[in-house]
Amino acid sequence: MSDLQAIWGQPRIPALCPNCDRRFMISTNGEDMRCPHCFKAVLSRVAGQDVPYLDVAQPEQVVPFEIDDREIDDAVESFAETIPFPPEDLEPSNLRSRISRAYLPHWLVDREVAALWEAEVGFDYEVVSHQERYADGRGWQTREVTEDRVRWEPRVGRMRRRYDNVPVSALKDMAIVKALGGYAFARAQAYASDAVRGTVIRLPDRSPEAAWPDAVPRFRSRAAAECRRASQADHVRGFRWSVNYGAPNWTLLLLPVATAYYLDDDDEVHTVWINGQSGKIFGARRASMQRAWRRTGLIAAIAAVVFVISLILGGVGMMVPPLLALAAVGGVLALAIGVGAMIPVLRAWSFNRRLSP
Repeated sequence: MSDLQAIWGQPRIPALCPNCDRRFMISTNGEDMRCPHCFKAVLSRVAGQDVPYLDVAQPEQVVPFEIDDREIDDAVESFAETIPFPPEDLEPSNLRSRISRAYLPHWLVDREVAALWEAEVGFDYEVVSHQERYADGRGWQTREVTEDRVRWEPRVGRMRRRYDNVPVSALKDMAIVKALGGYAFARAQAYASDAVRGTVIRLPDRSPEAAWPDAVPRFRSRAAAECRRASQADHVRGFRWSVNYGAPNWTLLLLPVATAYYLDDDDEVHTVWINGQSGKIFGARRASMQRAWRRTGLIAAIAAVVFVISLILGGVGMMVPPLLALAAVGGVLALAIGVGAMIPVLRAWSFNRRLSP
């Protein structure tokens, strides 16, 4: 059994996308697989020594997929509804046939802390007072009022703790996870090879050293919360500590994502991302200028028909004067429809221009 198979619990090898330069763990079934990130190239197998952080990228937890095909269709339909004149290729059936189930990596770091700390802790209490007010016809009346207040007290102490599985992004393009709306990490499960079978796993491109500064405030937040609980308080503020960290242990949390793509008028590929837990979708949005021009052509044809009818009515109106007024109304209507014919094209052009990089 290879080292990678022992780590991942199934035969897997690292692979590289020659187009976007992202690295993945794929199965060894020999099938060619398009990159689930850009869909513009087939993944190429690479040697382990060419993959950074592979020695520490060991899975510990996985957030399972919780969406089904119906929810994917609903997400795609809602995504298309936000686009005026969506490309014809942007159909739920098309995207479903191209779905690639994948996992995004998130670092989990375990570390011991030894610290001296100080903070103010707050205790909730109630204050009962009485207020008087004058009511017409009833004179002065007194009513009891209960107010919630917080009593703050200083605390200092010493702590030695080990905090496990503090999450921090393992990707340089952190905007992907943010755009997906985040994940409920509390529903993560212990890693099992069956949970990731048939999926592609994105490998980290952000080193643990680069990710550590983002983990520091999360360690501090956990420590502050624990000091509040130790003080049996309801609140904590002004938490400060002088801390020494032990040696870190880095592992991976895998986050589910479904990716697919659609083609625009120029057959350019646009990736669509779907949060595998919540179903939230995002991706590049492009309106179809071809569909917009067809709509403009249809409206222009209607304007032309109305104009021709108006001309006919005008000709007949030379002999039947009452028809001249109807012909004039038809001419104005044809002009208004003709001007409005450009709205679809202008709307699609403005949408694409506004969302261009």
